[in-house]
Amino acid sequence: MTIVAAVPTQRRRRPELAAFLRSRRARVTPEDVGMPPGFRRRTPGLRREEVAQLSGVGVTWYTWLEQGRPINASAQVLDAVARTLRLDRPEREHLYHLAEVPYAPERSGSDVAVVSPEIQGILDALDPHPAVLYNARYDVLATNAMYELLFFQERPGGQDTGPFGIRNVLWALFSDTGPTCPVVDRKRELPLMVAQLRGAYGRHVGEPAWEEFVRALADASSEFARLWRSGDVVPPGTRVKTFRHARTGEIRLTSVSLSVNGMPECRIVAYTPNDEESRHALASLREMTGRRTP
Repeated sequence: MTIVAAVPTQRRRRPELAAFLRSRRARVTPEDVGMPPGFRRRTPGLRREEVAQLSGVGVTWYTWLEQGRPINASAQVLDAVARTLRLDRPEREHLYHLAEVPYAPERSGSDVAVVSPEIQGILDALDPHPAVLYNARYDVLATNAMYELLFFQERPGGQDTGPFGIRNVLWALFSDTGPTCPVVDRKRELPLMVAQLRGAYGRHVGEPAWEEFVRALADASSEFARLWRSGDVVPPGTRVKTFRHARTGEIRLTSVSLSVNGMPECRIVAYTPNDEESRHALASLREMTGRRTP
C-alpha cells in the first residue's frame, strides 16, 4: 500500500493566492489610482512595484506574496493591498482566506445586509407560511407577516434585540425561558442552533463583531455559555420543529433553509405545516388577528 502524504492547506492555497493577486492587479489601470499611464507598458494593469508603493509595503515583500511564498501577512497589510487593488467585499474576504488571516470587515456591528425589494417580495409571496431572512448570526434581516404573527407578536418588547440593536433569534430564545418562548423543545432545538452558529463562527474567528456577539450572549445566558463550550458543529438543514402560540397552541412546522445569491452567508428559512392540524392552526391564527389567508 502506498501512503501519500497530505499536502498542508497553506501550500495548497499559496498558488491560488498568487494567481488571484495577479489577476486583480491586471485589471487596475494607472489611471484608476491617479497615476500617469506612461509609455511602453508591457504589463496589463499595475506593476508589482506600483502596488507595493501604493500599499505602503516593500517591493520584495509584495513580490514574494504574489509569488505564493510562505510569508506572513497581517490584516493591516492585506487591507492596504485590497484597497490598492480595489477589491470588493467578497474579493477582500477571499484574499483573507487564501492568506489564512481571520477576516475582519471594515465596518463593525451587525453587518446587516441591505434587503432588496425582490427578496422581500419572495418572503411576502411565501405567506401564509412563515418566512424569514437570517444572516449567519441569526440576525433577523427581513420577515413576512406570518412570521411576525407566530414568533414576535405575543412577546414583550425589547428582549429580542441583540447587542447591535438588531432583532436576533438566538438572543430572543436565550432571554426567554418562560411561557412566551415560541420553541417547545428547547433541549433539542437550542443545542442545534448553537452548533449551527458555531459552524459559521469558524469562518469569522477574531472578527470584532462576532467575538462581541458571542461574548455578550454568553454573559447574558449561562445556558448559551454551556452549549457554546461543548464545541458541537452542525450545518443548516431541513428539520421538523414544534412551536407554541398563546392563541392556537402547538404548531408543527418543517423548516427549509435556502441560500441567497449576492448575500453571502444569508439564508431564507421558510416554514411549512407538517400536518393538517398545524395547517389549520396557522389559518386560525390569521383569522384571529384579522388578516385573511391569501
